Amino acid sequence: MVEKGNAMYKSCILSIGVILIVAAAVRGQALPTGNAADFKVKTCLHSVSYAGVWRGQAALTVDEFLVKAKQLGFDGVMLVAKRPHVSPLDYDAAARKALKKRIEDLGLELVCLAGYTDFTAGVDKPGVPNVEIQAAYVGEVAKLARDLGTDMVRIFTGYERPGVPFDRQYAMVLDGLRLAGKEAAKYGVTLAVQNHHDIAIHHDTMHWLLNEVNLPNVKAGFDAWAPTLQGLNALELKEAILKMKPYIALTIAADYVYLPRYTYEHTLTNYIPQEKLLRAVPIGKGIVDYETFIGTLKQIGYQGYIVYEMCEVLEGGGSIENLDCTARTFLDYLKRFE
Repeated sequence: MVEKGNAMYKSCILSIGVILIVAAAVRGQALPTGNAADFKVKTCLHSVSYAGVWRGQAALTVDEFLVKAKQLGFDGVMLVAKRPHVSPLDYDAAARKALKKRIEDLGLELVCLAGYTDFTAGVDKPGVPNVEIQAAYVGEVAKLARDLGTDMVRIFTGYERPGVPFDRQYAMVLDGLRLAGKEAAKYGVTLAVQNHHDIAIHHDTMHWLLNEVNLPNVKAGFDAWAPTLQGLNALELKEAILKMKPYIALTIAADYVYLPRYTYEHTLTNYIPQEKLLRAVPIGKGIVDYETFIGTLKQIGYQGYIVYEMCEVLEGGGSIENLDCTARTFLDYLKRFE
């Protein structure tokens, strides 16, 4: 009985220790206050915008991107935490120290590292611990984030795979976020879960998921474009933000237009409608209602950065000149909310 009691005591102490470590990770993250007077426009540029990912998009090195962000007038930067930018594999202690100093010397804030996760990957191969592997990756990115001077890492949930029970996939995401959250907490880092992948893409489901995760350093990177593609109108978009208010630590902005697609059916001598194609356009020219979205962020006293990304084939092409012009349009657009 004494041994059992000691074991329970040790388990309790360990649990309390984990809670305290995780809680410490969010002390630097200011969540919405509920007071519109506390809102301040803080701008950030995502390095994916100049990473050469999309067809025709120019590619800059990390240093070239940092100089570009400063020249354009952004307050901070968000860096891709994989190749070709800032992979944990490529940055040893000396490289981390040098990059941190470079960011500081340019007068920029490193707002966040962009982690890339898909916790349902490998669901058809249960013998491979993919959830653990990705949680370990998040831990490494969190360590990198701490070394570079930021306390936030953006991650995703998981894509839904066909032919696999939904709750099995949901459970993998839940386990993954909990494991990743505890790993990130070791370095004082908050995880911002972006509403990007299939699992918990709707704000009601994401709110439920984050409640289940129940870790103070697992928050939301809540964006407007996913709710728009889900068909939410202005009132519903506002209600979504109000519901997600306790969790919103980050938001990433991008704007898009729909381009119709059709397939020719020769037996009918006609065209059959297909799913629309999405293309990126300068903010304010597309389908996303940023007047409502940012206006509501202001209403709730949002404290985080508004990150801008050019993360699709862009109207006008992917030249440096067009990317720069589009980024400046974003900065000009945000002035109306100051």
